[in-house]
Amino acid sequence: MKLGIHLANVTWPGGPTEIAPMLEKIARATDQVGCEHLSVMDHWFQMDMMAPVDNDMLAAYTMLGFLAAHTERVKLHVLVTGVTYRHPGLLAKIIATLDVLSGGRAELGIGAAWYEREHVGLGVPFPGVVERLERLEETLQICLQMWSDDNGPYQGRHYQLAETLCIPRPLSQPHPPIWIGGGGEKKLLKLVARYADISNLIATSYDEVAHKLEVLRRHCDDVDRNTDEITKTILYVGDMLRNGDPDGFVSEMEAYAKLGISTVVVMPLDDQPLAFIDRVGADVIPRLAELHAN
Repeated sequence: MKLGIHLANVTWPGGPTEIAPMLEKIARATDQVGCEHLSVMDHWFQMDMMAPVDNDMLAAYTMLGFLAAHTERVKLHVLVTGVTYRHPGLLAKIIATLDVLSGGRAELGIGAAWYEREHVGLGVPFPGVVERLERLEETLQICLQMWSDDNGPYQGRHYQLAETLCIPRPLSQPHPPIWIGGGGEKKLLKLVARYADISNLIATSYDEVAHKLEVLRRHCDDVDRNTDEITKTILYVGDMLRNGDPDGFVSEMEAYAKLGISTVVVMPLDDQPLAFIDRVGADVIPRLAELHAN
């Protein structure tokens, strides 16, 4: 099993002047300890159920460009981009640019969006969930077309593009890997089955993740796709070190590996991310490497 680091907080001691130096150290540390992925949130406001809404928050893809300049190996993505945040043609161009500048390490993480407060706050349209899911499918189609040899038009219900030109093309072949985050059973997991390279589920419980993976398998059967073609990942939201003892976390991951989970994404929960990453590198990553997804 592999491990990714997800940065959900950039409010650190020292204030905004210390953000860039800390991000540079985090970037180098994730490379050095053997993390597979480094991801950031795509929000304009901090999530108000997690921390004060006026905590520091950076623009996701600007931050990933900075992280790309200070890493050499780790894969970079947002977990996950809300489909409402950018026009899909611009999103495809942004990911292609990140991929070229990072030497082929960019990935697209995307979902249906949910944080209405920041949309209303900044005056960005926030349609209902049905329309957001429709836009998500069209966005996936547009990105795949823009990253292909097809530079022709795209005509959808919500988006119309006269030319899907994207030069330079991404270095990643056949395209930057696509993460789809979320577990909606009727529509979202159907989109995972049709379009995703990587599925990301929140690890609410073993039973819930097992159920979602079974739903995904059925959707894959419906579109005649082998579910093994999709990498299964989870976002772990608890205290993985549990008072300094990672044994319980590793044991929990062993169970998830038997479900087919091959990557777990974890978050530094306090204002000492470097200590967290160092501890994960020393005590967790080597033990996870011994676990193999079934």
